[in-house]
Amino acid sequence: MKEMKLFLGPQHPGMHGNASVHIYVDGDIIKKSFLLPGMLHRGFEKGMERHSWVNNISLIPRVCVVEPDTNEMAFAMAVEMLAKLEVPERAHWIRMIILELARLSIHLMAYGGLGSPTGLYTMMYHAHTDRNTILNIFEKITGHRVYHQYIVPGGVRKDLPVGIEKDIHSFLDDLESRYEEYRDLGINNPTIQARINDTIPLPAEVVWELGVTGIGMRSAVNKPYDLRKVKPYARYDQVEFDVPVAPYSDAYARVDCKLQEVVQSIGIIRQCLAKMPEGDVRVPISRGQAMRWTVPKGHVYACVESSRGEFGYFMVSDGGTNPYRVGVRGASYPQGLLGIEKYLPGTRLDDAALWVDTMGVCSPEIDR
Repeated sequence: MKEMKLFLGPQHPGMHGNASVHIYVDGDIIKKSFLLPGMLHRGFEKGMERHSWVNNISLIPRVCVVEPDTNEMAFAMAVEMLAKLEVPERAHWIRMIILELARLSIHLMAYGGLGSPTGLYTMMYHAHTDRNTILNIFEKITGHRVYHQYIVPGGVRKDLPVGIEKDIHSFLDDLESRYEEYRDLGINNPTIQARINDTIPLPAEVVWELGVTGIGMRSAVNKPYDLRKVKPYARYDQVEFDVPVAPYSDAYARVDCKLQEVVQSIGIIRQCLAKMPEGDVRVPISRGQAMRWTVPKGHVYACVESSRGEFGYFMVSDGGTNPYRVGVRGASYPQGLLGIEKYLPGTRLDDAALWVDTMGVCSPEIDR
C-alpha cells in the first residue's frame, strides 16, 4: 500500500477536457504517470480520408474543441496549396481577426482554469465571462459559438456582419482596461505566486528532446520563435507585434507569457480592423459540385501558430474527391503525452493539474 494509483480527470476540476492522467504516488510525490486522452473525439485522420474535401470542413474543428479555428486555418492552407487557390485580400485579414480572437479566448480559458487547482475561483469567473463575450462575437460572425466552420478553402464562408467592428472594438477596450486587474487578481497575487513560482519547470534541453513549441519553448529557451514571424501566413508580415519570451520556464513564466500575448493579440486585431480592405472574401471552389470537387495530386505541409505552438497538417492528394492521407501535428502532443510520462514524475500530486493547464494540453489533438 506504499504506492497508490490515483486518477486526475476527467471529472476533476483541474482537468481540461475529457482526458485522465493516471498517477502512481508515494505520499504526495508522483512516481509514475501517463495520459489517457479519452474517447470523445478520436480517429480524425482516418475520418478525413473518408470524407470529401468540403465535408471535412465540419470535422476538423473538433480536433481541438477550445481552439477550433487553427484547425480550420491549417486545413484550408493545405488545400489551397494543393489546389493553388489565391485567397482574396480581405479574407486574409478576416482570418487573422478570427485567429486572434480565438487566441484571446483560449488564453482567457487557461488563465481562468488556473483558478481551479489554486482555489481562486473568482479569477475563473472573470475570465470565463470575458471568454463568453468572445463567443457572442463568434456567434454573430459565424452563426456558431464553438465549432465555427468559418475559415474554408479559398477564404472565409461569408463576410463580416454589419456593425461587428464596433462590437469587437468595445470588447477589446473593455478587456484592455482591466488587464492590470487581471494580473493583480492572478499572477501578482501572493497566494498564486507561491503556487506557481518554480513549479513544474521545463528545462531547455527537455524542450528540444520533446519537440515542444509555442509558449512552452519560448519561456524556456528565451527565443521568439513564432510561426507568425518566422514563416508568416495570411498577412501577419504586415502587422506589428512582439513575441513574449522568458529565460526560465516554470508555471509562472508560461502564464505570464500567455497574459503578454493577450496584449499583443488585442493590438493585432485592431491593426487588422484598420487595414482590412473591401472586396471578395472567398474564391468559389466548385459551383454546384462541391461534394465531387477534386484536388490535384501532391503532398503539402501547412502549419500555423496556435496558442500551444506549431499546429500543422500534412496532407496527400491522389487527385480524388477525398484526401488520400492526412497527418495532424498536434501542438500539445509533446508536452501532453511524452511530457506527462517522462517529466511529471518527481513533482507533487497537486502540481499535476498545473502542468495540464500551463502546458496547454488539448486531449483530442493527441488521440486523433
